[in-house]
Amino acid sequence: MANQTFTRDELRKYNGQNGAAAYIAIDGIVYDVTHSPAWKNGLHHGYQAGYDLTDALYKVSPHKDRVLANLPKVGTLVGEE
Repeated sequence: MANQTFTRDELRKYNGQNGAAAYIAIDGIVYDVTHSPAWKNGLHHGYQAGYDLTDALYKVSPHKDRVLANLPKVGTLVGEE
């Protein structure tokens, strides 16, 4: 995993829009979903890249752990909730 750290404001820059990379945070780990077909243009089933999606994915994604295992980890999310 890369040693990069992201605040919530920094993470929002990686929303997959207008050529930006698409990153999401889950359990404090930031994942790169840029090249995932499921995250085209930074959107996946109504969820926008660039955010901490921990709560959202725990509620609706039974396959979360399997999917996350295949995504590149780019850093950690730091700062206040």
